[in-house]
Amino acid sequence: MFTVELSDLEKHIGSVMGYSPWKTVTQEMIQAFADATGDHQWIHLDVERAQRESPWKSTVAHGFLTVSLIPLLNQQVIDVRGKSASINYGLNKLRFPAAVKSGSDIRSRMELLDVTRVDDQRTLATYRTTLEIQGEDKPACVSENLVMYVV
Repeated sequence: MFTVELSDLEKHIGSVMGYSPWKTVTQEMIQAFADATGDHQWIHLDVERAQRESPWKSTVAHGFLTVSLIPLLNQQVIDVRGKSASINYGLNKLRFPAAVKSGSDIRSRMELLDVTRVDDQRTLATYRTTLEIQGEDKPACVSENLVMYVV
């Protein structure tokens, strides 16, 4: 894990902060996400049909389930000290180049793109987070995610 003081964060613009540990995306996670969001499309839930009919020959995670794992994964990459809270401030860009098959392992790669001091209490950091799929050429997700650090 990369540890940095908030006051020193901007010194690392353009740097890769690191990689998270691998996280398995299970069918149980996919089912729970479907139940929470009401998105019960067969490509996510019907294992037998997906094996027969889907281009991936497997069920796949919802794109937004994949995105929702960014905070969990990224907090295992970087520890910013000197703040009282880290707030998910949104996304500038988001793409899903490859589907995450049920049972796949993913991890995040974080690169610091920008740091902007908003005021005396808040600093906005922009990261390029790439969610890699173990054994795959294309990533599951590439996003510019924004984190507001509050002192």
